[in-house]
Amino acid sequence: MKLSKIKEILPALDNVEFQLENGTFVPEHFHVTEVGVITKHFIDCGGIIRNEKTVNFQLWNANDLEHRLKPTKLLNIIKLSQEKLGIEDAEIEVEYQSDTIGKYDLDFNGNHFVLKNKQTACLASDACGIPAEKQKVKLSELNSACCTPNSGCC
Repeated sequence: MKLSKIKEILPALDNVEFQLENGTFVPEHFHVTEVGVITKHFIDCGGIIRNEKTVNFQLWNANDLEHRLKPTKLLNIIKLSQEKLGIEDAEIEVEYQSDTIGKYDLDFNGNHFVLKNKQTACLASDACGIPAEKQKVKLSELNSACCTPNSGCC
């Protein structure tokens, strides 16, 4: 989700709620301790130099059980960060503590924000020699009508 999208969604919400893909909710007393931009300048295994920018939100739980972040407060934090840091409209990455700091993509399901699991990937798969994974098919599930005698398929 891009920063412009969350800014569009927040005014219509009564509460800001985050949920992990496994259904677990981030405790409602979370804090947004950082809003910033992360720039990643790197070279992939195919020798291509790349630049990526993401907007970073860091969620944190404290013993402040009475804390509730309202949509207008988060919107004000986002606007201030854009003004002071010059943050552009980019994809949002959320940091949230699990066994270690987890990084998540952000989505919205109509009721609350969903922290989507991220996966690593090779950005230069055509250059590093890893063959594309072939789809596994059960022969018993194939439509055998296409290869009947006199069907012209063979």
